[in-house]
Amino acid sequence: MKKGWKVAVWIIGILVAIVIVGVVGLNVFLSNTKPIIRGELAVDVLDEEVKVTRDQDGVPHLKAQSDADLYRAQGFVQAQDRLFQMDLARRQASGQLAEVVGKGALDTDKFFLTFSLRDAAEKSYAGYSDEAKQVLDWYSEGVNEFIDYAIKEGKLSYEFKLLGYEPREWSPVDSLTIGKFMAYDLGGNWSSLAIRHWAINEFEQEKAEELFITYPEDSPSIIEANLKNPVTVSGRFDTTVLPNEFNGSNNWVVSGEKTASGMPLLADDPHLGLSTPSIWYQMHLESPDQNVSGVIFAGIPGIILGHNEEVAWGVTNVGPDVQDLYIETPNPDNRTEFMYEGKWEKADIRKTNIKVKGEEDVPFEVVVTRHGPIISDVLFKEEEASGLFSMQWTALEPTLELQAILKMNKSSNWDEFENALEDFHAPAQNFVFAAKDGTIAYKANGRIPLRKTGDGQLPVPGDSNEFGWTGYVPYNELPSVVNPEKGFIATANNEVVNDSYPYHITDFWAQSYRYERIAEVLEGKDDLTKEDMMDLQMDQENLYAREFLASMVESVEKQDSNEQYKDVLVMLKNWDQVDDKDQSAPLVFHKWMKQLPKTLFERQMPEDVYAMLPGKGNISDQLLRKGYQNEASAWLEEYGGIDKWVYDSFVIAVKEIEEDFGENEDKWRWGDFHQLTFDHPISSASPILAYFLNPKPVPIGGSNITVQAAGYGEDGSVDHGASWRFVADLSDLSEAYHIVGPGQVGHVKSDWYHSQVRDWADGNYHTTVIDGDIDEGFELILKAN
Repeated sequence: MKKGWKVAVWIIGILVAIVIVGVVGLNVFLSNTKPIIRGELAVDVLDEEVKVTRDQDGVPHLKAQSDADLYRAQGFVQAQDRLFQMDLARRQASGQLAEVVGKGALDTDKFFLTFSLRDAAEKSYAGYSDEAKQVLDWYSEGVNEFIDYAIKEGKLSYEFKLLGYEPREWSPVDSLTIGKFMAYDLGGNWSSLAIRHWAINEFEQEKAEELFITYPEDSPSIIEANLKNPVTVSGRFDTTVLPNEFNGSNNWVVSGEKTASGMPLLADDPHLGLSTPSIWYQMHLESPDQNVSGVIFAGIPGIILGHNEEVAWGVTNVGPDVQDLYIETPNPDNRTEFMYEGKWEKADIRKTNIKVKGEEDVPFEVVVTRHGPIISDVLFKEEEASGLFSMQWTALEPTLELQAILKMNKSSNWDEFENALEDFHAPAQNFVFAAKDGTIAYKANGRIPLRKTGDGQLPVPGDSNEFGWTGYVPYNELPSVVNPEKGFIATANNEVVNDSYPYHITDFWAQSYRYERIAEVLEGKDDLTKEDMMDLQMDQENLYAREFLASMVESVEKQDSNEQYKDVLVMLKNWDQVDDKDQSAPLVFHKWMKQLPKTLFERQMPEDVYAMLPGKGNISDQLLRKGYQNEASAWLEEYGGIDKWVYDSFVIAVKEIEEDFGENEDKWRWGDFHQLTFDHPISSASPILAYFLNPKPVPIGGSNITVQAAGYGEDGSVDHGASWRFVADLSDLSEAYHIVGPGQVGHVKSDWYHSQVRDWADGNYHTTVIDGDIDEGFELILKAN
């Protein structure tokens, strides 16, 4: 026994030593691949040295003697901090993930090859000016200099080691492809058309109408065509590739007439997916020709949102209908030919071999009609049916967004800025602007199609020249406002035009609650400060509950004859209608509102169709208003009325809460369910990776309908919201105020990896300066050879 015990202790000691050696070795490896932030580095592509000073929040401030060296250094520094993110982004958008991830990414690659983002980027590059192409070249030189250095010195980040590959050379088209991916993420409505096509083929007209925001009664020929040529819209679609329905944002700008300083204030917080690292990379770029600060997507030169010494700007998503589906009729004897004006017309075929890690290449074809690529084959069941969907999309045409960004960075007034916007085509964005001369302005900018027939709510026949686009809304007729009398301009993906506007933009606007709250606050004061702007970005007032809660509680009381839910209803009645993480009522309310469309629609729709159904909240709102105003509704009548629908949804929601948090409603907390996460893209591969790469969840308030946007999934994880918060006070543009969650640097060992998670949750802004030396900064000199 004694001898056996000694052997056991000896074995345990060896195992502990192995673990210690392994942990120490891993730590040494990770530490060795951290970005270098002090001292000097030789960068062969530079003409002169560039000073890179990272401030206490990890924001790099680049000071160069020429734009050439500035953009080269920008590429080098971005790659230091975010190369894996950059490489993954260009691969996803290009349909090249399976090459490094394996066959699990094959369907995703087919999807993005079909959506043709890289092809569109290549076409766009040809149209760029020589000056813009030069910037792309300079930036690529800097990225490639870092790639060469990292491979040679063994400093590629750990993600490349885990996946077992080295990044290939960076090209200008890679940067433009990432830009096209953002157009995809922010400018899509094709899935809405597909679901509406499905609905009018599956339901009686009354029920189908109520699944539209506005039913297109003026286009009977289009509705008839959809009924005659049904296309399969269910069966295998992976909804995870769909952009988040709530990709939007808040922004506003306030005139000096309503501020304490007498100068404008500007605020912006784009709402996108929340992940590690952030989709945004904050930088300050300075050369003799520019001094600009803000954020950019990793992999792209310049600053897309922010400020310089004279002006500040921000965006929200317009969300226009910029994707149309065409019902194409294939030749049964040759599926690469399609009917057009009575004749079979040959489509273009783009052939490629998809590289798959550890396996043979997979041949793949993209079929492109006169309208755009056939998308049905990668979305739904393979079919021999009479119709297929092709897609026309503004972003598949040559566009010049980067050219616009470079001009915006050097603008000093509204005329120069608006001139720059003329090159910003896709995605369409609501730009707000402020200048030190006191000007505030707004423009809904981008290409918005003009259609021969219809309003873009349904697929149209692809075999006739009666349908299609005739051009775009003229640039000088896009919605715009300069120095309005009310003293402020705000957008929150809400409706930006009224019925008098002569052009169709969309019928699918975001629910109006965020905008209404922003306007309520801005209208209420004439001495606004930058602190007020920050407070408003963190505002948790729930105007959704203000509109519906009292009526919904009455519905439950009518049905709850045994007063089983009396205590919960009292709690809801006493709620101050703030989505505070420490309150119980927000948990009940939001679970309830999420359940309403499930109760009504889920049982009558395939799973993937329900997941794709656009505007579930908008549709539920319309039905609630109809029900409480005693208007006819086919869905509500079939279900048994407004009170039964609301009550049944309430019962299900409360039951789910009781199962997860117990039956004592006094112990329910919104923050116990609603928790902030910033997941790393490879963390899902292993609980161990998740432990090391993801921050601990943080209970937070807000929701998808409050100004403090915090959208969440079925499990309560907050994975969508303000990807960047920004406030600028035009009385002093030498500095501005930011939050970039979860942090600046993508390396797990960096002090700035998750340094802003708590800042994001609590609304703690950091100040970034563009004038003078950085106090207590970390200085790196990039030396020219």
